[in-house]
Amino acid sequence: MTGPGIETASRSPARGRTLVAHALPWLITALCFAYLYRRIAAVAGPERSPFGYLAEVFAGVPWLQWVALMLPYSLLFLLVDTLVLWRAISWFNANVPYASLLPVRASAYILSILNEQVGKGAIALFVNRTRGVPGWQVGSSMLFIMFCEFYYLLSWATLGWALERERLPPAFDAIPWIAAGALLFFAGFVWFFRAARVPFGARLRERELLHAFRQARPHQYATIVLLRSPAMLGAFWVYARAAELFGVEVSVAQMIGLLPVIFFSALVPLPGRPGPVVLWALLFPAYVAQMTAFGFIQHNAFVLFNAALGLLFLRRANRQLFGAVSSDAASA
Repeated sequence: MTGPGIETASRSPARGRTLVAHALPWLITALCFAYLYRRIAAVAGPERSPFGYLAEVFAGVPWLQWVALMLPYSLLFLLVDTLVLWRAISWFNANVPYASLLPVRASAYILSILNEQVGKGAIALFVNRTRGVPGWQVGSSMLFIMFCEFYYLLSWATLGWALERERLPPAFDAIPWIAAGALLFFAGFVWFFRAARVPFGARLRERELLHAFRQARPHQYATIVLLRSPAMLGAFWVYARAAELFGVEVSVAQMIGLLPVIFFSALVPLPGRPGPVVLWALLFPAYVAQMTAFGFIQHNAFVLFNAALGLLFLRRANRQLFGAVSSDAASA
């Protein structure tokens, strides 16, 4: 027998778990920034407040030079990101021209400010409306890109460790071990999806969401990593020059060792990107205020710059998407 009391009791734990899931990222973010506040307060001393010290750092940055660095890099990232998306969708879903994907990819950055998955959903809707590809299959291509993203960052992090391991913190010595384990996993992963028969998980690999992995060949994983790499090469130089504008000398060679690992931490979906900010402060303890300001601005303003580029393409993206919707309605 069920009743209102039983139904309410069953819903309460679920509602409580939902509240915890929503509150936990904000709590972690608050703890990270509280830690940074204490570190900056220790450096600022009793005569200055932490916020006053940070204001001095911000006041000393030549912002026009910084914008001149970041805008071209955001444009480069957009072009490379669209290239990777175009390549994956062309392989696994349908032939969509690069020029058609560019406005939608750019406009999706606006939605990604609130939720990355909503932005990807807009791309899936576009491909579904214009090419008739099921949304799950487009989502599979997105999942394939995310999988390659891990190996892309790990490849660059391993190269950076090999070049700069004497200058890196001891914790970075775990990178080659992680890379070795990831390569073993990759070999097993590809075998699982490419083998004619597998001893387990046969039903799992037939799911629609794994459509791209069933089709993918080993060289296609490597191709995505290579296509993405120009964005990383540009980031090494841009971030090194931007750090100088915040008063910290960081060589391009050092950035090769540091930046891929820091980008790893940015993959954690926390409000305000506290992971990269804390890492920058830990890696440069003598410049904790400068690198806190640098990390916060670099990783949050980059998202806003991408969204600003998306606004330039928004009208065309809407015309492509909703024009396709209107055509479908007229046909019906």
